[in-house]
Amino acid sequence: MIARARILRNFSNGARACLECRMTNTRTLGPLDRLLDSAQNALSTVLGGVRAERPNPGRAEADVVLDDAERRHAAGLMRINHVGEVCAQALYIGQAAVARDPATRDQLLAAAQEETDHLAWCGDRLRELDSRPSLLNPLWYAGSYAIGALAGLRGDGWNLGFVVETERQVEAHIGEHLQSLPEADQRSRAILRVMQADEARHAEHAQAAGAKVLPAPIPSLMAAASKLMKTVAYRV
Repeated sequence: MIARARILRNFSNGARACLECRMTNTRTLGPLDRLLDSAQNALSTVLGGVRAERPNPGRAEADVVLDDAERRHAAGLMRINHVGEVCAQALYIGQAAVARDPATRDQLLAAAQEETDHLAWCGDRLRELDSRPSLLNPLWYAGSYAIGALAGLRGDGWNLGFVVETERQVEAHIGEHLQSLPEADQRSRAILRVMQADEARHAEHAQAAGAKVLPAPIPSLMAAASKLMKTVAYRV
């Protein structure tokens, strides 16, 4: 257990350093640099070795004991949100890897850092609920990275349009979870409220940066894929 904790800590520190380096370093990264950065982020995200830069908003709320049914339901919802953040990390890193404009790349990486906070907070809450992340996180990450890279190859306008649609759909499902969570689970609610505000801001920034409106049926296909992910992640 000690060795595993050390490995996860090293991955977390390395992934955070990579994000900071990519956001501040003006040197042009080559394909191998970006591949290594993406691989390190994937390992850190999937293995649960990320750490938040901002304080966990749920810690300000009382940790009320839920009954078994409430605890399982809250855990299922927070597992969905955790998977959503795994996918967001992969999407943003995949898009940033092929972004043509440095400003677009920096914007994607800044959003990815905030998604890292969300990922860590959801992971913390799952542990408090005596639960675990999805067993399919490697699959979720790989698929989302591929989608992000493909979106990015269409050009930065479409890249940002994909961000806007993704964040709007995430914002909507977080709103549904805020309604569905057990009334006493204020810790989960506090986390989700901050996440929802962050997602709305990411969409606004992408829109202001020149996002293009995605043509039909892409938004509908994204919503269908999201529904499948939520159904599976609630239990697995």
